[in-house]
Amino acid sequence: MFIDKGPPTRADAAGPEVATDKGIVRGMWENGLAVFRGIPYAKAPVGALRFAAPVQRDPWSGVRETTEFGPPPPQPMRITSSDEWLTVNVWTPDLRTSTLPVMVWIYGGAFTIGSSDQPEFDGAGLAAQGIVVVSLNYRVGVEGFMQIEGAPSNRGLLDQIAALQWVSNNIPGFGGDPDNVTVFGQSAGAASIGMLLVAPGAAGLFHRGIAESVPASLFGRDLAADIATVIAGELGCRPTVAELAATSPAALVTATAHVARAVTQYQGRWGYDVVVRGSVFGPVIDGAVLPDSPWRALAGGMGRDVALVIGHNSAEYNLAIALAGGPGQVTVAEANRALRLLPPVADGAQAYRAAYPQAGHAELYGLVCSDFVYRMPSLHLAQSHAGGGGTTHLYEFRFDASPLGAAHTTEIPLVFGTLTSPVGAQFYGSPPSLAAVGVSAEIISAWGSFATNGDPGWPAYDPVNQLARVFDTQSTVARYPEQASQEIWTRYPFDPFPLQHR
Repeated sequence: MFIDKGPPTRADAAGPEVATDKGIVRGMWENGLAVFRGIPYAKAPVGALRFAAPVQRDPWSGVRETTEFGPPPPQPMRITSSDEWLTVNVWTPDLRTSTLPVMVWIYGGAFTIGSSDQPEFDGAGLAAQGIVVVSLNYRVGVEGFMQIEGAPSNRGLLDQIAALQWVSNNIPGFGGDPDNVTVFGQSAGAASIGMLLVAPGAAGLFHRGIAESVPASLFGRDLAADIATVIAGELGCRPTVAELAATSPAALVTATAHVARAVTQYQGRWGYDVVVRGSVFGPVIDGAVLPDSPWRALAGGMGRDVALVIGHNSAEYNLAIALAGGPGQVTVAEANRALRLLPPVADGAQAYRAAYPQAGHAELYGLVCSDFVYRMPSLHLAQSHAGGGGTTHLYEFRFDASPLGAAHTTEIPLVFGTLTSPVGAQFYGSPPSLAAVGVSAEIISAWGSFATNGDPGWPAYDPVNQLARVFDTQSTVARYPEQASQEIWTRYPFDPFPLQHR
């Protein structure tokens, strides 16, 4: 239940208070919104709970101050002294109701990095549309996704489910309707939404989903186990709870980073797919947390009661290329290797050159990697969901005003309306262009409308017309633009990455 009735009339008035199922929390007023940061939704996963499924937090007495974000889960460059990793944050425009739509953000980061405290994820812009916005932290890297003997698989997904259960139990006190919850996420967060759609533990905890840039992300259990053996071996251990429990999170982060930097050395063992994807972690089909691949299960009808918006950016892999030194660093040999190994057709290089006759080797490299890692997994997930009887709205983000073009992550400041954040300014200038402001307003309106009533403002996808929203300076509704790539990848199943050999 809520306690405070509205914003203070004096600058020094106490912050808003809400009674959760574990105790009272006090947040703060920010521009007419009640904001709560760092509310724990589970016990700290350390000590006896290290590498375990999340456990409910014990109740507390008195009022807990929730004005600062909780610490990020262990990851490179973000190690903290606090172990309270599993927290949620809430932005709400009205504590006097329990009927507002709810949007729950799941961050990306290749299942290796990420946290909810990034400025570009500020929920105020969306909350100002009359929506209760929630963001959450979940375990990444070794803590959340490494295969460890004696520990449950997919611990990061279990964290997400626990956070969604917290939302179901507590969001009415923050103004939200627990029967109108939309999860939205980008990259690994978007892949997580696909996994949650088929995870038994998440059933009924959300009602719509928005998946931005869904990556190919499933790891075979044999591959995940071999990667775990290599990472633990960096520390002279085996990947078991008994041997890793005494190892600090920081040491495991360092070992992971060392292996990730040397991933090309393992190409013959782990496959070129892992090298291109750029991550050594991902969910696995374990038969419990995740019983099947979303691409397969959705086609069979799972998740059809959950309406979806699914899409991708037009130049996804530009980000990875930029981080590797830019298009000028892409060699002909590297492009030819990608064109030979990635496309699921007999002569992939010829197929791409015929489909994109004007493209040079660097552009072809970006296209085939974009297709394999993000564009085609997103399209195929939408097709699977629609084919299984679900309502799916497809989009492509083509607004290329950032220095990277319409690359991976460049839509995020537009989705949140955080154009003045450091990332927003890096992509769209300071002040941002009128075009960027306009596209941002359009996406916020579409996402908010979908979360409110299930209609983002354009027709649902069907296999005949294949209509999609194309977000750009002048947005349109048109046939899905990437027909050439779609033809090449039409029968690819996006099964888990296998172990090549030991």
